[in-house]
Parts: sequence; structure tokens; C-alpha cells
Amino acid sequence: MAQLVEMPKLGFDMAEGTLAAWVKAENDLIEKGDVIAEIETDKATVEVESSFSGIVHKHLAQEGDALPVGTPIAVIAEEGEEIDLDALLGGKSAPSDKAEEPAQEKPAEEPAESQPEQKTESQRSEGERIFISPVAERLAEDNGIDITSLTGSGPNGRIVKRDVEKAIESGGRQATTARKPASITPGKDESTEISKLRAAIGRRMTESRQTVPHFYITHSYDVAELLKTRKQLNAEVGEDERVSVNDFIVRATALALRDFPNLNASLSGSELTRHGNINIGIAVAVENGLLTVVVKNADQKTISQISAEAKEMIANVKAGKVRTEDIEGSTFTISNLGMFDVEDFVAIINPPEAAILAVGSAKQIPVAVNGELEIGTRMKATLSADHRITDGAEAAMFMQHLEIFLEQPWRLFA
Repeated sequence: MAQLVEMPKLGFDMAEGTLAAWVKAENDLIEKGDVIAEIETDKATVEVESSFSGIVHKHLAQEGDALPVGTPIAVIAEEGEEIDLDALLGGKSAPSDKAEEPAQEKPAEEPAESQPEQKTESQRSEGERIFISPVAERLAEDNGIDITSLTGSGPNGRIVKRDVEKAIESGGRQATTARKPASITPGKDESTEISKLRAAIGRRMTESRQTVPHFYITHSYDVAELLKTRKQLNAEVGEDERVSVNDFIVRATALALRDFPNLNASLSGSELTRHGNINIGIAVAVENGLLTVVVKNADQKTISQISAEAKEMIANVKAGKVRTEDIEGSTFTISNLGMFDVEDFVAIINPPEAAILAVGSAKQIPVAVNGELEIGTRMKATLSADHRITDGAEAAMFMQHLEIFLEQPWRLFA
């Protein structure tokens, strides 16, 4: 029986997405769970899996189309099945009349200047264009694959993820120059459009700073025992199982939040919701912005479980394999810049959450102990909180309570 694949909703605030690339062409066989297309949102490029098995009977949208959530984009049917498209759509409109044209009548590729900006183009020698999906391009860069040597198997010869994976399997890894931040050319200005992700971050953070009355509490923690415990733990496991300082912080924060429901809350209009689950969002730096991956029920998981989940989600995000469940549902967020040798900073609350914790690096500094000067290991953290939901005294008590778990790390294993 024929089924429709629709533009998915990949976040509570998502209204539309852009069809970046078809991974499955018309008449391709497809199994339930196979990736059929890549969708770009203002947060990430996401692989969309089919919920049905059969053949891709028809594409109802073209690459580059920006479509509202719920818009049909493809028809999956059984081989040889007769399809009444109007009846199947049942009042739902196909994205455009162009989708009704036979595949061979699609217009030729437009010049580079008029291509939709969502299509990723690279350059071959002599100005020849390379059409490659965003996920495939990132995968190629991460694995040192020269995309000019690849032949695309996607629509219109587009290079897609499976082409890069094939090159990796055949030993196509090559030495390439690592991506570096753009450098300044003296005397030359450069203008470029900001990414959709960066634009979305700007909108949300501007709204947060303008509408949420932030206040800040900074606390310094003695993390000598935490670092010692982490070193001992990592000495007993393989490299893939090693835990980070942030894994300890996630677990400690989740346990501390059990006693501070106002900080594990969200505000919608005049309605305050204190969440029963403690889902910790971890801010992750990606190209052109930030994404937040979410460890669900972090207070009920061990440090090792938190570490394994976080590693998998972060790897997926960096490879462009974003899953909706991995980036939605956070009730409290941690932003950790300690790996960049940042002493302390303040973070902007991620609406509709009540607070966010900004964590700096652990540093050895002179400290006074019983009137004597010693070398201690301290880590600063700053809580940004919404004054409509909580106040300074409650936030300060939370930061003191967090001290129990960070300075006595054995409690994290109880």
C-alpha cells in the first residue's frame, strides 16, 4: 500500500525545512529505516529515514525546495502498484507543480549563481562544479577523501553519503589539509551570508537576552579529588571508554537539580512547568554555530553511561547525522569551555529553560588553607538564571549544593 513521506518536524520551533538532497532516487528499492533524503533546518543537516519499505515511486519535491513541516515529499509504494496520487494526498498539496513533471523533463542545472544556497557546491579544476550533499562533504573532509576523485550516484550525478562511504571502504583516505578558520587578507574585505544555524542562534539569543531577566551566580570549586578520581577511572578502561571532566559535571548537576525543581523548569507565557525528568543539554560547537545534545534522565545514569551517550551524539552531530531525539527535550543546559583554557564566562539561557551553567577550566592556583599558602586546583562555574522563575538566594544554594558532588566525587557513584 502506497505511503507518503512528509517533511518531518525536527524541533518544537521548526516551521519548515529545505530538501538538501535525495539519497534515494525514484524507482530505488528502500527498506524501513533507510535514509531517503537529507533535510536542512536552521539547526543542522538531518538524514531522514523512511518509515516504510518498497520502492521510491515518486519524488514530490526537488532539491533546494523549502517546505513547511508536514508537506508530502515522496511516495513509497509496492513494486508495480497503481497509484492514485490525488486520493493518496487526500487534500494535502504537493510542494509544486514541478513535482508532477516526469523525471526526464526536469530543467537542466542552473548556473552556480542561481543555484539554491542550500545546495553544496565545490569546485573541480577549470571551474567545473561538484554537486555534493552537506553530509557527504563533511564525511569526506573528516576522512581525508578528495571529492574531486568521486563519482556521484545521487540524482543528476550528485555525490551523496554512500559514495564517500564507498571511497572510505576502498581505502580512499588521503592526506588533506585540516580545516582552519578563515584568515584575514590584508586590505581585502570579504562578505558572506551567515549560515542558517548562526542566524537561528542569533534570533534565539537576542530574544532570550531581551525577554528573559538574567542574573548570574559564580562559584569556585575545588576539583582536585574529581580530577584524581577521573584519572584512576580512566586508567582501568580502554581509550574508547574514558570519561571526561564534563561527564562528571553532567552527573553532578543532574543530582543537584533533584533538590531544585525551579531550576529544572521551563516557562511558557504565565505557565511554569517543573519537569519530572532531568534532561541535561550539552552545548556542542559545530561548523558555523552550536547545537545542544541531550542526555535524558541524567540523574539516573552512571558517569560511564553519560559518557557513552554523549560521545555517540556528539559524533553524530559533527558528522551531520542529527537525530531529533538527540537535540530536543533538554530541561537544563551546560556550556563547558574548559577545554579552551577559559577561566570563566557567562552563558545566555536557552529558552524556555530556567537556567544554564557555564563552566571554565580547572586551573592550579595559589589558595590559602588554614592560613598557609598552597597550590590548589579550582574550577569556576557561573549559573545564568531566569529571575521570573528563581532568585539569587535559591540559585546560590544550588551552586553550594553542586559543591557536594563536585568536591566529593565518590557521591557520584552512589
